[in-house]
Amino acid sequence: MSKQQDVCEVTCIHKDKVVYLRNELSGSRSCEVADLFKLLADQTRITIVHILTLEEELCVCDVCAVVGCSKATASHHLRLLKKMGLAHSRKDGKFVYYSLNDDYVRQLVKLVFLHQRSTENQNNERMA
Repeated sequence: MSKQQDVCEVTCIHKDKVVYLRNELSGSRSCEVADLFKLLADQTRITIVHILTLEEELCVCDVCAVVGCSKATASHHLRLLKKMGLAHSRKDGKFVYYSLNDDYVRQLVKLVFLHQRSTENQNNERMA
């Protein structure tokens, strides 16, 4: 039987850290944060949000063309983003335009894609 290397061998609670962290977490809204990450966990939705960080506003047809999906699929995801408060839409004649209305989500998504690019570059450098 092998011992796990990633588990403390003895129990020792660092009370000052535990008290501090519990106080910090007491007002946090972990459920809402988890819901945001669940919303962004869909590949089509994160792609849509990503392109909306690159362009301030896109019509549904442009979203379809970039993502490679039907109008129905794009509309479904865009409505969900709107319902969750991340995007808003405006109608202009026969076109419906969507944009992000949450700067924090915009920054989060930009940062995640920047991180991904950086990680890929580091991996490529290691392989070279």
